[in-house]
Amino acid sequence: MKNIFIIGCGLLGSSLLRAIIKKNISKKVFIYEKSKSNLNKIKKLKIPCILVNDFQHAVTNSNLIILCTPMSEYKNIVLKINPHLTSKNLITDVGSSKVESFKIIKKYLKKDAIWLSSHPIAGSEVSGPEHGKADLFVNRWSILIKDKNSKKEHLKLLNNFWKKLGSKVAIMTADKHDKIFSITSHLPHLIAYNLVKSAQDFEKKQKYSLIKFSAGGLRDFSRIAASNEIMWRDIFFNNNNNIIKAIELFIKNLNSFKKDIQTKNNKSILEKLIQTKGVRKKIIKLKQDINKPDFGRS
Repeated sequence: MKNIFIIGCGLLGSSLLRAIIKKNISKKVFIYEKSKSNLNKIKKLKIPCILVNDFQHAVTNSNLIILCTPMSEYKNIVLKINPHLTSKNLITDVGSSKVESFKIIKKYLKKDAIWLSSHPIAGSEVSGPEHGKADLFVNRWSILIKDKNSKKEHLKLLNNFWKKLGSKVAIMTADKHDKIFSITSHLPHLIAYNLVKSAQDFEKKQKYSLIKFSAGGLRDFSRIAASNEIMWRDIFFNNNNNIIKAIELFIKNLNSFKKDIQTKNNKSILEKLIQTKGVRKKIIKLKQDINKPDFGRS
């Protein structure tokens, strides 16, 4: 690949930059980052790249353009890159929900432009270019979104790109993607935010200093709840229908647990606890996590 243009250089954007440089995937990497704080951090990191102030030069000289911004920025970015796009540009993104973001792209992107959406299942609760890692995508899934207009050559190009970064690649529709990740990613984050808020409310109401006594459960949820608020607001709003259905299912199961506890239904609650415990073993077997207690913390 000749040149790559990364728009947005926070955790994911800077990890892509590091990985592209490490794997020697592109001759040049252009970076656009509107945050002055992030720009200063990128300069201090001294990662080889070309920082640009406008889109024209980077777009006209890049084969692959990757949007690594919050999804609420997509419209503005598309309108800025539109005048400079040609048939040689392939545009993708790293957003966590797809149906609504694709509607924005379809409405505003230049009609003959080539768009093929990606979603690397990688990230962390921390944000900013200083936290980027060249191996962030290694052995992680990267999802490519296929629709009726997707061409094999573009799917192949992006498939090869993510595999070179170390990812495993799966291809699915935007609808299937959003349904799956409403349960595996979006709902767990929402639960984490709500649990931490519940702890704060409890602390305030009871006038207990309880946060300092955080057990492993609250501690681990607090890590997830430390994630970037703008990114997660956009995900919740963009995938709202699927997330609402996931919330309703969660409430149904929570009420079932509540009933078991109220009635001290030993058989029913043990069946639930044993059944759900098996998911952890399956995750480890599928190499989605390591088989060490406490997530391998020393």
